Amino acid sequence: MEVLWTRGASSVREIHEQLPPRGRPAYTTVQTMVYRLEKKGALRCAKRIGNANILEAAITRDEAHMTIIEGLLGLFDGHVKPVMAKLVQSGRLTLDDIREAEEALKQLKKGKR
Repeated sequence: MEVLWTRGASSVREIHEQLPPRGRPAYTTVQTMVYRLEKKGALRCAKRIGNANILEAAITRDEAHMTIIEGLLGLFDGHVKPVMAKLVQSGRLTLDDIREAEEALKQLKKGKR
């Protein structure tokens, strides 16, 4: 998805070539992933050139992030507190992160007035 969000519409071969050489999956693996994402509605065929499909992202980065976050929250029955607790326990949530979140909440609250 990152390749399509960054470069725009691309063929499977172009997507494959943009992946880092170290640890790059096989072309057929990328092809399988692309077609699965297309089936799920995350990608769409923008055009066809010969035998190659030119694919583009059908969802934005923000939409993908929200889908992932909602899936994660689903694992915690929709409760945010346990997720935050796990992030704190892992050391991944910092005081700066909390301050940024507080500021975002303040801005959100101002916008709803």
